[in-house]
Amino acid sequence: MIHFKRLQRLLLYGLMLLSVSVFLGAYPQQHEDIRSPAEALQPVYSYPTFRDDMDYRYLTLAIQRNIEYLRRLPPRSVFVYGPHTFTCRQVMESQKAFLAIVTRGLTDEELNREIRKHFRIYRAAGSSENRKVLFTGYYEPVFEASLKRSSAYRYPLYRKPDDLIKIDLSQFDQKYRGQTIMGRYDNNSVRPYYTRLQIELGGALEGKGLEIAWLKDPLDVYMLHVQGAGQLSLTDGGSIYVGYEASNGRKYRSFGKYLMDRGLLAPNQMSLNSIRQYLVRHPKVVDDVLNHNECYTFFEKVAQGPLGNINVPLTSGRSLALDDNLFPKGALAFISTQKPRMNGRGTVSGWTSFSRFVLNQDTGSAIKGAGRADLYWGSGPRAGAEAWQIRHDGDLYVLIKNL
Repeated sequence: MIHFKRLQRLLLYGLMLLSVSVFLGAYPQQHEDIRSPAEALQPVYSYPTFRDDMDYRYLTLAIQRNIEYLRRLPPRSVFVYGPHTFTCRQVMESQKAFLAIVTRGLTDEELNREIRKHFRIYRAAGSSENRKVLFTGYYEPVFEASLKRSSAYRYPLYRKPDDLIKIDLSQFDQKYRGQTIMGRYDNNSVRPYYTRLQIELGGALEGKGLEIAWLKDPLDVYMLHVQGAGQLSLTDGGSIYVGYEASNGRKYRSFGKYLMDRGLLAPNQMSLNSIRQYLVRHPKVVDDVLNHNECYTFFEKVAQGPLGNINVPLTSGRSLALDDNLFPKGALAFISTQKPRMNGRGTVSGWTSFSRFVLNQDTGSAIKGAGRADLYWGSGPRAGAEAWQIRHDGDLYVLIKNL
């Protein structure tokens, strides 16, 4: 970044679901041609070497949370793993078997032998450009907010409007399988939903009682839209969690790329602090910069946070956000990419290759196609500083036990 409504959500929360690097626009646009779950995963017979850079404690926790999700589903529910299908019961038995393996304290060699003996492996098809998966990172931000509008707190977070509808295009033709659009019913016609500009400056949602809370800074609101979830520290001393509920279905446009394309900021200045400082110095361009992105996120209050699209708490470093139209929810996965080495000043001093086991527990509005993945990095400033830096190609594999 779940009750039934959240099972229908698009990023982690999503995204959270838009990722940090999507926010900055610091990666090439992906041109995906994978449109169905059957194409998104491909069986492989030459297995990667399985090594994990983290303690298995959090992996154990993530798998246990995943099993909680699977237990809520009918045992005969079907999950699509590329060209194959498996029932919920089979997926659950697979993850219990994997949990038993990783808690035995095996060496890397023993672990690899067990996986090769007992598990099938599928590789994500990746981007149509290079067949790789672009990994980015996201985290849980914390912002000051108020439940009442005032001169200081005047930028709202909205819940999902009643007139926002989601249309499954496969109901009209199976060639559109897995494709949906968002819109609104107006005067006997279905129309695209309001843009960010129409909502923020045009007042399209004012007076409808949809406000959850108000924030101080429009960039804070935008950041929550990007992350898809966060914690609000309230003026009365309390706090609430908000999570991604839906989007307006409009195309995402990076305002980081907007700033670079117009020569307002250089590529090496694409950090949140640099962008914030620029907008503070140039308040007249704030509306143009932020509303360049037509995509808009709607939130809901949640009891705890952050939760993913399978309604379990996300686990730092172990929860992954993928396109839930292509990849099976709750799947056990293995990733290989790069992570930053941070120095004492909070900047990147280098990059390290890493690999680890993760669980597909989230999704996001910008996490679309077989070539995108967003890794949940945790909560707070340090997690944010590192998550903002991640934007590297890598490989994604999905595991399931042999029948």
